[in-house]
Amino acid sequence: MDVILSLPIVSYFAAPMLTSWSTSLNLLFFYMTWTTLVLSHSPLKIELVGTLAVRIVFWLVPSLFFLLFDTLVPSLAESIKLYGSASIPRRNASSLARQVLLAIINLALFTALQAAISVFATSLLHRPLFKTSTTLPLPWQIVKHIATLYTAREVLTYYLHRHILHSRGPVARLHVQYAHTCKAAAPYALMLYADHPLPLMFNRLLPIYLPSLVVRPHLLTYFLFMLLTTIEETLSMSGYSIIPGIIMGGITRRTAAHYASRARGNYGAWGLLDWIHGTSVGKNIVKDVRDEAEKHQVKERGVKAANDTGSLMQDGIDNLKKSRKGRKKRSDSS
Repeated sequence: MDVILSLPIVSYFAAPMLTSWSTSLNLLFFYMTWTTLVLSHSPLKIELVGTLAVRIVFWLVPSLFFLLFDTLVPSLAESIKLYGSASIPRRNASSLARQVLLAIINLALFTALQAAISVFATSLLHRPLFKTSTTLPLPWQIVKHIATLYTAREVLTYYLHRHILHSRGPVARLHVQYAHTCKAAAPYALMLYADHPLPLMFNRLLPIYLPSLVVRPHLLTYFLFMLLTTIEETLSMSGYSIIPGIIMGGITRRTAAHYASRARGNYGAWGLLDWIHGTSVGKNIVKDVRDEAEKHQVKERGVKAANDTGSLMQDGIDNLKKSRKGRKKRSDSS
């Protein structure tokens, strides 16, 4: 518990809500917390507890809340669910309890597997798997590593999902049996980890963890990548039609279409490779982004912002000319 509470990610996001410190003081507090954590705990402990904390806070807790909402207020939930009442979880207490237990067991198994891989890699490399130092990663380095990890994740997710989880092998049969019910509807967030451990490893663990093993970013960058992907996966599996954002709303609809179509397509996380390979179900990513941009009036807002910026620049130039003319008149009169 002391490791979770001392995680700099938690303290960094909590500080603005609890205090009125400036940004510089928040960064200083973030650095001091991270330094204390690195000096007082082993890199392996920080990695495992931090990863587990991210998954609990940003997947398990929200998914249980969504599940309660869907089952306790189904009439309200179905109005904001993709595919309506068909997407409401079955109100069977024993079935839902088994599903919750399976998801928690999978979370524990993945944490244990990650621990084994990290211990083996550390002993082989004679240094921690991720860069765990008091020096914080540079912003450009974070952006570069996150972009690389996301690209690798999209590639692995698409090809593993399409050619292993939806082929004719034993892993595919387990995935269909556990993850795809007979009901053609959108999923709910608890189903993110409610799958057989073997197909779940190909679907959720390897596309995120394997690229991280190759890139070996700073541990803070890995935590950020874990946080972003966990939030994305939780929202995309929620099945809600009110998910905000031009990109995130489309990901949620494509995930729902994947389950509703009984896995006829939409195998990638973002839908880019589905568009390239022609395996999109419903709107592909290009049409979806275009429609969402039109709905949110992105073009009009961009033109308005450009016009406002141009007006400000013109006003500044006019004021500068006026001040120069005033100085010139004063110098001529003197």
